[in-house]
Amino acid sequence: MRRPWHLAALLAAALLAACGDLPQPFRGNPGGNAGMLAAPPAYRLTIDPPTTALLSEQQARGFAEALSSALLAAEVPAAAEAPLPLDWRLTVEARTENGFVTPRYRLTDPDGQAQGTTEGTRIAARDWSDASPEVLRRAARDAAPRIADLLLRAEAARKGTDPAALAVTGPPRIYVPMVRGAPGDGNQALTARLREALGQQGMLVQETTQGARFAVTGQVAVIDQPATRTQRVELLWTVSRNDGEDLGRVLQLNEVPAGVLARFWGDVAFAAATEAAGGVRTVVSNAGGFPVQPGSAPRGTAPQPGQGLAMPQNPGALPPPQVAPAP
Repeated sequence: MRRPWHLAALLAAALLAACGDLPQPFRGNPGGNAGMLAAPPAYRLTIDPPTTALLSEQQARGFAEALSSALLAAEVPAAAEAPLPLDWRLTVEARTENGFVTPRYRLTDPDGQAQGTTEGTRIAARDWSDASPEVLRRAARDAAPRIADLLLRAEAARKGTDPAALAVTGPPRIYVPMVRGAPGDGNQALTARLREALGQQGMLVQETTQGARFAVTGQVAVIDQPATRTQRVELLWTVSRNDGEDLGRVLQLNEVPAGVLARFWGDVAFAAATEAAGGVRTVVSNAGGFPVQPGSAPRGTAPQPGQGLAMPQNPGALPPPQVAPAP
């Protein structure tokens, strides 16, 4: 069976952006889509004005602010201010080579333990030395998705290696490669949001196949509908097991105004991935991926149709889409 992927309310945010109703969930303004968004992550990232990034003090503060704004736009709670005891921290460095500067971003947890690094796109040394606001904003926009992905992986690893969590649930390990076929930033946005949503569903998400028992691949198709000036968007999520068995598929469908998703997916990716994660969890559960808890529904219980994306009392329990068994 197929269940439509309802995006009409989400697309309203894109259409109303020109009117100034942009969601800012980490600044106390969740916007009109607040009822469809999961709770924000239980952490905040603070950015130190870089002292080893070949920038003056004023430029360093400007770059920290630019990074904070870019990360907020990527739905990462970030602030360019002094860290609180439970804040994660981002440190920026830079190195010069052959007339170019390469920014490097180092993530540490609240205990000061290194959680990984990532590099940005190299920039001409002359442009970096001038450090105009536009150069810094461009570097920040380039860095934001890399840092967001680094955070998601670090948080998933921390949750997955929590001895208490492992002892109680034995979370299934699931491999989530990059989504394919989406226009704009859809591949990156959908991948990052799905990894986060699956982690919230109790799965241990990883980007490598080693040790994974399950995998979910995402394929997006956008088909023009000239007669109606719309585009048909199809998201197909295929869940498989490490023995090569195709366990099931989750299909999401919708028609959107042409060009709406040509650049940024934003809240659309968030809600689509959150909804898909429920279906993926159903497939994994039906395949025996989760221990059966006393009083839980038996394996094979199908999700209820027609529930839509209304926010339930428990924000982490968004209704799953229908699941189509593998042929």
